[in-house]
Amino acid sequence: MAIGKKTARQRRILEILGTQPTLRVSDLAAQLGVSTETVRRDLDDLTGRGLISRTYGGAVRRLSLEPGLNERHALLVPQRQSIARLAVPFLAGAKHIMIGSGATTVHVSKRLAFEMNNLTVVAHSFGVATVLALNPTITVLMAPGVYHAQEGAVHGAQTARFLEGFRADWAILGASGLKEDGASDALIEAAEVYATMMRRAAQVMVVADSSKFDEPFPARYANWDDIDVLVTETPPKGALAKAIAADGTRVVAEFDGEDPGRSKPHTTLNTPTG
Repeated sequence: MAIGKKTARQRRILEILGTQPTLRVSDLAAQLGVSTETVRRDLDDLTGRGLISRTYGGAVRRLSLEPGLNERHALLVPQRQSIARLAVPFLAGAKHIMIGSGATTVHVSKRLAFEMNNLTVVAHSFGVATVLALNPTITVLMAPGVYHAQEGAVHGAQTARFLEGFRADWAILGASGLKEDGASDALIEAAEVYATMMRRAAQVMVVADSSKFDEPFPARYANWDDIDVLVTETPPKGALAKAIAADGTRVVAEFDGEDPGRSKPHTTLNTPTG
């Protein structure tokens, strides 16, 4: 009987995640009428079977392809806000920044617009440019290129040539997946833009939530030794954590566990030096 209940409960979890792509443990427990510990065990089981991805305090459905930007904007908002809050202090003193496309980089850009002044930012994402425009002291240089409607950004040879004409203190990049061999993106065209930004920047920051951990995507644009800082909401573990540490990349995360009630806020693994 217990096995039957567990199977039915896990099927229900998958059904819920099919209509609500991301949910917190407490919300699932309330909907299912069980304890949060029971939900955590179910989520761990479903994650082990490759059916979902665990996030800080909850779960997100696992997709074979990354959803479009409009859908991603509605997912993992607290995690991305946390990442943005931790990322911006690293940029203190910077005058020239390149920012890649993606939902998380938009959150970072919004925070940057409220906390920093007198910057020049090179962007290829219209979402990034729009939120930076909230601050009149920030000059945005918009790269030309072929418009990708699903991502709200431009890519291509013209974009790369434009970026080669600039230097930046920082490149701030998102990622679709983070594996032991580095950061990757679902779009080959976006990965090429990110790689060009990296070459033109003195320091490189990747901003990505924990649902990207151990996710494989086709276009790898960076090894870990190319990346100075990874900002996330929960630090990676296991083989991924070892690979990142071996290449000397700083990891900065707000929480050191999966449950806000049991985690230590504002924990950092390696802290900013400037």
